[in-house]
Amino acid sequence: MSRFSRRRLGAVAGGTAVTFGVGAGTASAGGHRGKGPRPTEVRFNLPQSANPSIANGVAVGSAVAVYTSSGLGPAAANPGAPPGSPEQYVDPSVFPDGAMPAGVTVTEAQAWNTLQRIVDNLVEMDAKPQHVITMKCYLKRPPGAADADYAGWNRAYRHFFANVDLGTGRPIAMPIGTTPPVRPHLVNAARPARATTEVAGLAVPGWLVEVEVQATYSAR
Repeated sequence: MSRFSRRRLGAVAGGTAVTFGVGAGTASAGGHRGKGPRPTEVRFNLPQSANPSIANGVAVGSAVAVYTSSGLGPAAANPGAPPGSPEQYVDPSVFPDGAMPAGVTVTEAQAWNTLQRIVDNLVEMDAKPQHVITMKCYLKRPPGAADADYAGWNRAYRHFFANVDLGTGRPIAMPIGTTPPVRPHLVNAARPARATTEVAGLAVPGWLVEVEVQATYSAR
């Protein structure tokens, strides 16, 4: 049985609250309605859909250790782009020479860069992206755009989070821009509780994305 199966995920009675079994605690089915989490339990409240991208919320037991990252944006990885431009933060290791595949937006490319920095940040502290429970994302609208690029952000997000089918345990193919869906960059079942907000500006000129997360530690 896949380690991402619903049995391992520990679906709670009613099918809405789910513990992924990737943090400090594990869940047993049933017996939790109207009760808070056990001290070592991490319990996700998932929407009533087959494969939601985010949780409605998460309950964390009092004995669970949690790591909180600072807000991180993309690294200035593209020396060929003008300083302070959004294109300066497109990672050539992902998009060679800063050239992006069909339909990839600069927000989407910056989100890849940012989410990889989040992953690296977690690993430095012995935490894992599979243990992320909450996420806040701040988006700035690209130059000349009417609104922030939520669609581009969400495409990048699904390459790092919420890309495992909760029924089968198999990775879900995801698009990059308008290209055909491919295997996710980081196979990860975690569906954090998430907020995404458009902001007027970010601290670093050229940033369009900034992300902060909380992750639990496994029981030791």
